[in-house]
Amino acid sequence: MQDSKGLQYWVAHLSRSDLPVLKQTARELAALRADENRLTVLAVAGVIARDPMMTVKLLRYLQKHKHKVQTTEVIQIEQALLMLGIEPFFNHIAPEPVVEEVLQAHVAVLAPVLRVVHRSHRASQYAMDWAVRLRDLHYEEVRIAALLHDIAEILMWCFAPDAMLEIRAIQQQDKSLRSHHVQQQVLGFGLLELQKELALQWGLPKLLLNLMHDASMHQQRERNVALAINLARHSANGWDDAALPDDYKGIGDLLHIPAQEAMVMVGAEAGVVCDLAKPH
Repeated sequence: MQDSKGLQYWVAHLSRSDLPVLKQTARELAALRADENRLTVLAVAGVIARDPMMTVKLLRYLQKHKHKVQTTEVIQIEQALLMLGIEPFFNHIAPEPVVEEVLQAHVAVLAPVLRVVHRSHRASQYAMDWAVRLRDLHYEEVRIAALLHDIAEILMWCFAPDAMLEIRAIQQQDKSLRSHHVQQQVLGFGLLELQKELALQWGLPKLLLNLMHDASMHQQRERNVALAINLARHSANGWDDAALPDDYKGIGDLLHIPAQEAMVMVGAEAGVVCDLAKPH
């Protein structure tokens, strides 16, 4: 059954909602705030960097409160914290509510949320590693784009758990169905559409928006993000996933190395039989 609320409802609802963060994020930030010897911009940025929701909270706040004279976009977390200040960050961008508490009444949803978050974090690590190998000086922007690629899915699991469970159930019954088709059927829109609208509504950096577009595969940085997302998504199914050989080839092309070397580099489990020479 299709959600009658529609895309614009969810854009407005999520825009005025306080986004939840991981319990681990809240715990680690509280520990840092309580210990002056450890409380540094670098330490706080390291905690935020692992949590896509906390990252969005920071960027969204900064864009909403940026100075009129500010002409450059702020994407890097450390840069954002330096501009805002540690104390104002804690005062204005509290690491709450907590995902695990928000979903107390929907225990079945917690595991899917944490899976997407974990997958997003892995994708961000892959993307940053490859950007560094490619000598991309703006590797942090690439990392954040990969981290936030699935933020709309994470948020909808938190705010519309029943609809997301329905989507998952339909896909499990018929694995040939495309995700966008099922999302359209249940929600009335695709999650990527929601993602783009949120990025525009929240004034997230344009480069970040461009890097999140799956269609922009002709640019090196966009290809990096897309390949990192694909690898994290496919390897989450197990290192014997049928799509992985194509991923290794794509990564090899990106980094100008053989596919076999790419497979070893990303840590594919030893002993996995993978015929990279086989056409797909």
